[in-house]
Amino acid sequence: MKVLCVIPARYASTRLPGKPLADICGKPMICRVYDRAKLAKRVEKTVVATDDERVKRAVEEDGGEAVMTRKDHNSGTDRLAEAVAGYPDMDLVINVQGDEPLIEPKVIDRLAAAFDDDEDLMMATVKARMDDEEDMRNPNNVKVVTDKDGYALYFSRSLMPYPREDTDCPVYKHIGIYAYRRDFLLKYAKMPQTMLEKTESLEQLRVLENGFRIKVIESDANFVGVDTAEDLSRVNEIYRKMLDC
Repeated sequence: MKVLCVIPARYASTRLPGKPLADICGKPMICRVYDRAKLAKRVEKTVVATDDERVKRAVEEDGGEAVMTRKDHNSGTDRLAEAVAGYPDMDLVINVQGDEPLIEPKVIDRLAAAFDDDEDLMMATVKARMDDEEDMRNPNNVKVVTDKDGYALYFSRSLMPYPREDTDCPVYKHIGIYAYRRDFLLKYAKMPQTMLEKTESLEQLRVLENGFRIKVIESDANFVGVDTAEDLSRVNEIYRKMLDC
């Protein structure tokens, strides 16, 4: 099974303008993400999909591969599908977000492995346990609940499951890293938006509403996405300790 890793990188960002080019220990963030993703053993090719020549140039100058996509996409899935259309020989697509400079290569490999023994599986993603009460109630942290076999039942910005009584039921944060069979991704991108998707503003609900299953693997990796200047400072501090830069 041939695996393609695509890193969407849209230049515009409301909270952190020019985010893909934000400096992390002397290198643009998008290049840090690319370097980490390239370490995955199951991935045959890694490419950045961007809407800005500056991002493409930064990736290529650092020795990476990037492709241009349209600026008018309504969603990250649309941008991903445009990029993937240019790689018809690939079987599986891993979507790593361009603001995850601490992405663990082992997580990418585990996502790819989820498809090895399940020919019916079309899509997979990741969850991580949450322990902080404030984080649990933050609508920016998407939560996921799964069935006993690890398939998603629902994704929500609300706290779920809601603890009406004192129980030990854990709360899991959904981590926005996805794996798709290539043909399914292209089909999914053409599906009309669904009611729950629009209500929660969560694209993955379109998959569930159309009757497809999503496998969710659990990880204890350190996921620190960069959405704000504070996040960027935190990630720079982590990199300084990792690289002594």
